[in-house]
Parts: sequence; structure tokens; C-alpha cells
Amino acid sequence: MFTRRRLIGAATALALMAGAGQGALAQDKLYIPLISKGFQHQFWQAVKLGADKAGAELGVDVTFEGPDNETQVDKQIDMLAAALAKQPAAVGIAALDSQAVIPLLKKAQEAKIPVIAFDSGVDSDIPVATASTDNMAAAAMAADKMGELIGGEGKIAVVAHSQTSLTGVHRRDGFVNEIKEKFPKIEIVTVEYGDGDHLKSTEITKAILAANPDIKGIFGSNEGSAIGVLNGVREMGAKVVVIGFDSGKAQKDAIRSGEMAGAITQNPVGIGYETVKAAVAVSKGETVPKNVDTGFYWYDKSNIDAPEIAAVLYD
Repeated sequence: MFTRRRLIGAATALALMAGAGQGALAQDKLYIPLISKGFQHQFWQAVKLGADKAGAELGVDVTFEGPDNETQVDKQIDMLAAALAKQPAAVGIAALDSQAVIPLLKKAQEAKIPVIAFDSGVDSDIPVATASTDNMAAAAMAADKMGELIGGEGKIAVVAHSQTSLTGVHRRDGFVNEIKEKFPKIEIVTVEYGDGDHLKSTEITKAILAANPDIKGIFGSNEGSAIGVLNGVREMGAKVVVIGFDSGKAQKDAIRSGEMAGAITQNPVGIGYETVKAAVAVSKGETVPKNVDTGFYWYDKSNIDAPEIAAVLYD
């Protein structure tokens, strides 16, 4: 269901786009705004770094913004509406809600503004390309590692970051489905949602541990979730296998110390770079792949400093 605010934002964007085209099209540089899910995680700073790098190399004007946290769907909608009102050459969107953005994406399509999805797709074929990790496969790898590390049996839990964004859904499903298929002796006692917020995820983890003192492992599906799981385990003094997603200094330190068993890292710089690269190409009428797979890797204490892994980690 769309809120009145979202519908007003869509209508406003359409009205502004109708009168904004001439000035925007007269700019010397192509203008490509990217609207991310937030700024509270180091992951998004790394995506921005890649986007800025591509903008500089390709000679285009790139902006990058996102709401304060990953629960502010309405604020993200407003940001997207404002960006579209400037009649950009193309727009990049990492949707917090894969349904809520569709009315505005339809307006972009009507205005002939190409849409590039990044990090997370949407429930629509409007985006001409999506630059992202194969989150189902990445989460399945995390499940395989969890199964190995706990000996193929016992209780585990998932602290996921979203049930509205496709990254959250795919990582949850990729992990859960792999466990069910390959590890029949492992019981997933619960799947909880911490909105990618490390404080909320900490409290969720503590509640899981209190209710399941014999639990063997917990998977956190993004940076905020993983740090929350780690903090909850610390505060409860539990001995649990913790597997995370993304990197950031706190996770890297925990993996080096042995507190976190390992994590899946994406290629956030690559996500930002490929998003802008695809946006420039489609704005010039070039064909780009529908899905741009930016890759993922497992890292733990044994390979964290290997060159191929260090290149895709971020602080």
C-alpha cells in the first residue's frame, strides 16, 4: 500500500520533470544521481567511492545520497522524486522497498529517463540493468560455511536486515533454503529482522540467546545485522559461531580476533562503478546486460589479508 506522501511525491516529480528538462539537458556534463539505501554503514561509503571513481573517469556529474537509515522508505522516495525532477540522463536506485518505488519508476520511464538498479532490484522490469551481488548464491555460501563450522547439526538463527528489500529477501531465502536442503540435522529456530540497525540487532540477538541457550550459530545478513549479532553474543558471554555479510572495520577486527568465524564480502566499489558505467552507456543509447554480477567472496582469518580478498574489503 502506498502512503499519501508517496503518491504526492510521485505527482510532484512528474510536474517538475515536465518543466525541468531544458535546463538539465543544457548542461555540459551528463547528470546521474544515485539514491542509496542509507549512509549509516561503511558499505555505502564504499559504493559511493566506486560511483565517484566512474564519474571522474567517464566525465559525468554523479551525485550520491540516501536516507539516514534503512527504515526511512518515505524519505528515500522523496530523494528519488527530487532527483527525477532535475531530468537526469539516467538514475540509479537501491530500493529500500521493492514495491514502493514503482510509481516513481513509471514516471521516469514515461519521461524517458533510464533506471539502473543497484545493490537491490525492484519488482518491475523498468530498470534496464541491475548491478548487484548474486545474493541468493552468496547467502547459500554462508549457509554452507555455517553447516561445516557447527558440524552439520544443531540449532541456529538468522538476524536479517529487511523483508521488503530484495537483498534482505534473497539473503534470507538463500541461507534458509541451503540449510534445509543440505543440512537436515540443523534447525533454524527463528528468523528475525533488525532493519540493518546494529542496536536493534543486538537486542534481537540477546533475546534469541536467552530463549535458546544451546544455539550453535547465528547469521547476520548485512553489516549492521552482523555487528549487532556480534555485540549480542559478547554481551551474553555466549560461545556461538557468528557469520556475517559485508565487511567494515568492526567485522574485520572480529574475524582477525576469532570472535566472528567469517563473512561474505561483496564488491561495493565495483557496484558503484558498474552502476554509473551502465547509466552512462544507456543514456547514450548503448545496450547493457540486464544483470551485472559484481561478485562475492568468503573471507575468514585464513585469507583476510590475501590480495584478492583485501581488494574487495572496506573500512
